[in-house]
Amino acid sequence: MSLYSQLLARQVAQNPIRVGVIGAGKFGSMFLSQAIRIPGVHVVGIADLNVEQAKSNLLNVHWEAERFAATSLDEALRNETTYIGENYSELVSDPAIDIVVEATGNPVVAADHVLAAFANGKHVVSATVELDSFAGLAVAREAQSAGVLYSMAFGDQPAMTCDLVDWARTCGFKVAAAGRGHKWKPEYRFSTPDTIWDHWGVPRDVAKRGRMNPKMFNSFLDGTKPAIESAAIANACGLDAPSNGLSYPLGAIDDIPNLMRPHDIGGALERSGMVEVVNGLKPNGTEFDHNIRMGVFVVVEAETDYQKKCLEEYKVKTDDTGRFMCLYKQWHLIGLELGMSVASVALRGEATGVANEFRADVIAVAKRDLKAGEVLDGEGGYTVAGQLRPASTSLDGKMLPLGLTGGLKMLRDVSMDQVLTYDDVVMDESLGAVKLRRSLET
Repeated sequence: MSLYSQLLARQVAQNPIRVGVIGAGKFGSMFLSQAIRIPGVHVVGIADLNVEQAKSNLLNVHWEAERFAATSLDEALRNETTYIGENYSELVSDPAIDIVVEATGNPVVAADHVLAAFANGKHVVSATVELDSFAGLAVAREAQSAGVLYSMAFGDQPAMTCDLVDWARTCGFKVAAAGRGHKWKPEYRFSTPDTIWDHWGVPRDVAKRGRMNPKMFNSFLDGTKPAIESAAIANACGLDAPSNGLSYPLGAIDDIPNLMRPHDIGGALERSGMVEVVNGLKPNGTEFDHNIRMGVFVVVEAETDYQKKCLEEYKVKTDDTGRFMCLYKQWHLIGLELGMSVASVALRGEATGVANEFRADVIAVAKRDLKAGEVLDGEGGYTVAGQLRPASTSLDGKMLPLGLTGGLKMLRDVSMDQVLTYDDVVMDESLGAVKLRRSLET
């Protein structure tokens, strides 16, 4: 039975999937805009430190004020409305809630949220992929120990890539590469929240209208988010990270089969079975007309002559050898698609992507000269950007995970473009996120 049919059945039976959402920012608001249109789903509560902003965001996505007028979770359950409060602990401990959606985007606080949810027997769908990038396997193990499910969020590019990889392998294909698109110039790695709208392609007034957080969107432009999402894909799909980080080979969608194959046959990969990000910009800085910037892809290799002949017979666009083909989704709709994860976890007992290994990591690199005593501002900020590395390289070099850099104090000077290490900063070993990372490292 399809997910939608099962949702309809839950609605008819007056037994909806009861959801709690932590964080009503951009991602959370996008999901909430759809949640009121999904049968068999009831958002019982929302936790956000800024309750008034959360309410404003709900009005902005066409919720009627009466829908979130409940003064308690109990009232929300009785009236099938939604309660908004500051306290996430109240939300995750409520016995009526089935699934928690973590959408804060802050991996340090997200670690506390998901661990608390697990302790209360709740499944978690995480839109905070930053946590997956440096401790995903540790989080997945904690969920397993608690007897619950932990899932990446469909609509975000990692989960959508996992879906394509699963399709390929279930059909019996060898996966040569998988990943996402981006627009990239090397100088973007120094971008800050002050310069993001000069390069992203969205006018400042449109960004303001859409309540787009410049720090968050800057993490896309400066290469941090592509690295984070590539690490999540690698660790969920058993793929490898490039030795020296993402290379951003440029090309249109039809170029992907030629690009995403090993060096020794003319491609951009060190070897088969890698993650990579395809750059949608031409050498002159303009975008290819048909590019993968906002989408995801998987490239499979025909291992037999019969497979190769079938690709030819069915008019598949391949590389110049006829053996590599690309399946892709040109767009991803972020929180608008999160219902797929909620339904999959609740109705099928299946995650839409979860870490199974620790193959790839995201390390912090200085955007400018940093001085002892300075405080790092984390993802998308003014001080550091994230770059992808094999996990073994990161661990051997004691490299500092990008996801832990928010609020860390520098112990010594570090030059621009230098990789930061644990020895460069003061770590708070009591944080749940740090404990998860340490368990992964050991």
